[in-house]
Amino acid sequence: MLERIGSYDAKTKLPEILRRVGTGESFTITNHGKPIADIIPSRSSSKLKTEAAISNILKAKKHKMSDELLNSLKESGRK
Repeated sequence: MLERIGSYDAKTKLPEILRRVGTGESFTITNHGKPIADIIPSRSSSKLKTEAAISNILKAKKHKMSDELLNSLKESGRK
């Protein structure tokens, strides 16, 4: 359920609300107790994160490691 916030509070606390929306929270703005608008996290930011993750995976696949290097890294991580 979306947290309800009055229009006056939304206006005076907009930077805080936007910061909270950036962390995944959602709000319903009301005017005289009636729902007027919903503020929800943008889907484009999650799309950008997804595209960046896919890009990083594809870059990582291009780098091949020899078995010797891989074993060396495994051993150094066990110390």
